[in-house]
Amino acid sequence: MATRFLNRRSVLIAGGAGLAGAALGRAAPAAAATWETVLNGSFAGYATLEAAWNYRYPWGSDHNGSARMYASVTDHNHVFLESPGVLAIRATRISWNEGNSSRDPWLPIRYHSGAIHAKQHVTVSDQFPNWEIKGEFQAPSARGAWPAFWLAGVLADRRQQLAAGKRHPRVQGGRPELVQHLQERERRLVQHGRRGVRPGAWHGYRAWITKVNAADVDIHYYLDGRWVGQHRGANFVNKPMWIIVNLQMEGSSGAPGPTSETLYRARNIYVGRTRA
Repeated sequence: MATRFLNRRSVLIAGGAGLAGAALGRAAPAAAATWETVLNGSFAGYATLEAAWNYRYPWGSDHNGSARMYASVTDHNHVFLESPGVLAIRATRISWNEGNSSRDPWLPIRYHSGAIHAKQHVTVSDQFPNWEIKGEFQAPSARGAWPAFWLAGVLADRRQQLAAGKRHPRVQGGRPELVQHLQERERRLVQHGRRGVRPGAWHGYRAWITKVNAADVDIHYYLDGRWVGQHRGANFVNKPMWIIVNLQMEGSSGAPGPTSETLYRARNIYVGRTRA
């Protein structure tokens, strides 16, 4: 599979109504490096969840769809632990006028939903040259549902994005985003009769990000343990990124969205890295 070159303002880890992640796997970490776990078991209870994650997006409640994020340490209506180890995000349609999203493309707010972002940033550097990010997700595939598991650049002028759950490629506000979405791969595999790939079932997404020179990284993607692609992230070295899990609605996922409750589930999210 050919390597695609991505600029620092546009990188997707993986995406689709199933969720996504990127992973290397083909190149093992250097033997001299020390492997360390950064995030694991964070959905065991609310204490561990809130120690590792913050609620909503890093920048607030709105993004590029028609859902506004609602969640806090005292409000678990839209982000909650369905059972020990399983995080659920619930989107519900509202019937009143709540104005428009404060983010491009400023869609009318039609849903309440939820998001979390990890307190630990992912930063590829000389000290931490390899990162693994993975998880298992049960994502809705209905029109208008936009589940995501992604990385976004912390610096506003360097919005590298590695996404999982964004169903359609797009360009917004002059900022291109990566077009290689894993849900489209899932869809094609289903259409071609591959067994074991079912939208709406639990699927594993894994990403391996590795430093290849002083400025760039390679990102390898896995779906259900199977290598599915590779991209080059330009100028990603030493650029911190947030890890975000959210259920956005409509926008690039289509409209009108569902009128009934929509659920997105995550489990076994793991982040590890090598220390040089």
